[in-house]
Amino acid sequence: MKDLYQGQRAMRSMRRQAMQRGVIAVLDIGTSKIACLVLQFDGPSQFRETDGVGPMAGQSNFRVIGTATTRARGMRYGEIEVMAETERAIRTVIQSAQKVAGVRVDHVIAAISGARPASYGLAGEITLPAGKVGEGDVARVLAACEVPDFGRGREVLHAQPVNFALDGRSGLSDPRDQSGGSLACDMHVLTIDGDAASNLVHCIRRCDMELAGVASASYAAGLAALVEDEQELGAACIDLGGGTTGVSVFIKKHMIFADAVRFGGELITQDIAKGLRVSHAVAERLKTLHGGLEATGRDDREMIELGGETGDWETDRRAVSRADLIGIMRPRVEEILEKVGEILDAAGFDCMPSRQIVLTGGGSQIPGLDQLAARMLGQNVRIGRPLRIQGLPHNATAPGFSSAIGLALLTAHPQDEWWDFDMPAEHYPARSLRRAYRWFRHNW
Repeated sequence: MKDLYQGQRAMRSMRRQAMQRGVIAVLDIGTSKIACLVLQFDGPSQFRETDGVGPMAGQSNFRVIGTATTRARGMRYGEIEVMAETERAIRTVIQSAQKVAGVRVDHVIAAISGARPASYGLAGEITLPAGKVGEGDVARVLAACEVPDFGRGREVLHAQPVNFALDGRSGLSDPRDQSGGSLACDMHVLTIDGDAASNLVHCIRRCDMELAGVASASYAAGLAALVEDEQELGAACIDLGGGTTGVSVFIKKHMIFADAVRFGGELITQDIAKGLRVSHAVAERLKTLHGGLEATGRDDREMIELGGETGDWETDRRAVSRADLIGIMRPRVEEILEKVGEILDAAGFDCMPSRQIVLTGGGSQIPGLDQLAARMLGQNVRIGRPLRIQGLPHNATAPGFSSAIGLALLTAHPQDEWWDFDMPAEHYPARSLRRAYRWFRHNW
């Protein structure tokens, strides 16, 4: 048990060390695009033991000093399929970002979008013999949470306390030093496929980088695309990526649910390529420049030259109406939104006090998506651009960069995780979270 404890402390120390060096990279590894931001922090680490509930809840000022993107290779559904190709792509984007920044980066924090995420809500309660919440009581109540069997091969990615209650008074963010007889806690645990996570860790290590953390891309996108009121009152972030569509639900500034659909913009491109008998590159161009979801009478008359390089004059000179292109794209987008709706229903989204839905990610830029989503998912739908952060170039402010920017925000202002607390040896939780300790210890 002592080794497990030390393993987690070492993981937290890695992140702290990266912050102290003043420069760190964040890496959003998607199915169609890999983005890298190099962050520079002002002065030494800003972490203070008194910030927030846990020691990791420090605040730091930072700015972006280097950005780079490249086409993802060897990826499928947000997971690594061909290790060597993904490694080359990651090396390329990190080297490009370092060149722009003019500094060498040794530590990186990565976002993972696939790996079949699954959410669990855990609860624990303890009595307070001293009649007051002490430092160790917060750790004890987290350890008291009943942990289910997550299943074979599952690993814990996030384990965050989202609510404390003292003698029935709920909604406390920091119960320390308050008087009471019993302390209860609600914790959100997000698990992912262990093999997919291990492949990501191994790939980044092969790129000669120190991995200082892994976060859910859906979580990061929500942090960047949701404004403060939406995170407080309740909102869902739908991150439409190339291979997956991530869903994250926030309330009281905490993520309480996350999941992903193994459908994304790449499937729409494939549908266009098959339906019009064009190459993948031509289909992507058609989707980006001429795509849409709401056809009008004008679209029947608007003809689009398909182009191509087959060498056959008749084939390369073909044209299609925009209405026909929309007719290919819309059924696939409706299918994606239907599956997102099923996830939101399973998450109990209808019970939220505010049912705001924010669409972000590269796929959110398809014209007409917000109107279609409003009809299928609810009336409160908007397109979410990520928050502006200092030093970010204009070409990196599009919705497709929400996960990367959210990861930068999470790096600067990390939320407390279960393993950030000083856990007494006799109060470690059940086997599933113990296994998470062991996995992180061996893979970090």
